[in-house]
Amino acid sequence: MLTLQEIMETIKMVQEENLDIRTITMGISLRDCAGPDSRQSRAKIYDKITRLAGQLVKTGEQIEREYGLPIVNKRISVTPMAIVAESSVTGEIVDFARTLDEAAATVGVNFIGGYSALVHKGFTGADHRLIDSIPEALDVTTRVCSSVNVATTHAGINMDAVYLMGQVIKKTAERTADRDGLGCAKLVVFANVPEDNPFMAGAFHGIGEPECVINVGVSGPGVVKRAVETVKGTDFGVLAETIKKTAFKITRMGELVGRTAAERLGVPFGIVDISLAPTPAIGDSVAEILEAMGLEICGTHGTTAALALLNDAVKKGGAMASSYVGGLSGAFIPLSEDAGMIRAAEAGALTLEKLEAMTCVCSVGLDMIAVPGDTTAETIAAIIADEAAIGMINRKTTAVRLIPAVGKKVGDYVEYGGLLGRAPIIPVKPFSSADFVRRGGRIPAPIQGLTN
Repeated sequence: MLTLQEIMETIKMVQEENLDIRTITMGISLRDCAGPDSRQSRAKIYDKITRLAGQLVKTGEQIEREYGLPIVNKRISVTPMAIVAESSVTGEIVDFARTLDEAAATVGVNFIGGYSALVHKGFTGADHRLIDSIPEALDVTTRVCSSVNVATTHAGINMDAVYLMGQVIKKTAERTADRDGLGCAKLVVFANVPEDNPFMAGAFHGIGEPECVINVGVSGPGVVKRAVETVKGTDFGVLAETIKKTAFKITRMGELVGRTAAERLGVPFGIVDISLAPTPAIGDSVAEILEAMGLEICGTHGTTAALALLNDAVKKGGAMASSYVGGLSGAFIPLSEDAGMIRAAEAGALTLEKLEAMTCVCSVGLDMIAVPGDTTAETIAAIIADEAAIGMINRKTTAVRLIPAVGKKVGDYVEYGGLLGRAPIIPVKPFSSADFVRRGGRIPAPIQGLTN
């Protein structure tokens, strides 16, 4: 049970420090919807999603009113669609994306994740068809999010998939160029992807998950920043302990909301993802937490060390608060969604190379990074390979969400509004990696993967 003091602290966090529940995400297994007839399979998918998630938005809104705690998004994740659609021999695979979009619109969620494929060790026929269809799927839908896992510590890196995703990202940017490449903002390439991540665009319902589950993603950069500011000038032990205690409080509230939602919806509670997820709002920035630690600007020397401390303390606080911490859980560094990151990039302090270094110690990877529109598919693939290597060697999740902005160059911006925000176009190295990424095959798993 929460104490009166904890309740009062939470009220202050909501009113003054931008605390919110970033998402309640319902995971739904669609494996029983697979079949040879695409039309029948898609009808089952629509019926199952609308039946199980029909009360999701309403329940979230009720909890918001009762607890006085904003729940920003209500979302759905489903079984990777390459698995569900594999046995269908009629129709186009992109029709499955349209069905997901229709179901999401019917129940009122803002995003549905799971137009996905897991190809870290190779492709099936359905994997190829789904990946080839991603540019069209993200063009003709508004709520569908897509992800592809191309590497794991145990399997190595599927470089054929990496090169293919470089081409898919370019095509997606071109098909949605009239919206500043918005399709690319809904497409993530992973290494070591988690099966229970509630955050978009990378959420899907893993094959080891139950029939239906509620996963919760909390936020709270503003809360952590305020806590860091109260211990200015103290040593790193005090700083880490302060962040850990703050993450503990945030996680407790997130699990309470998640368990309440799960009970009312009649489904199991899964995990609480304690990732610090920023927004473009003033005071809701991970970059500003790092600056509050003593950095003049995010991206200067010391940034990676500061982020490592932050990420570790958040994980420790979450693990202390709940036995069901999962997903990504740490600190997100999406360029377009963090006002402090944008400011640092505009000042030249935060570059693609520094962001890559920071991903070695944080939860995700190169997230919502806009690059010049003439960036080649080979260069994009090489960037993906670098991030996949970081994830593979360090046994952690890494991801890439790149936006090659058609017709734009360094100094221009992409504009999305809302949670996706705006991002400056940042430079990439002009030198070619083409011969490297075209080699094909798999980069073998590292010795770290031999743990059995």
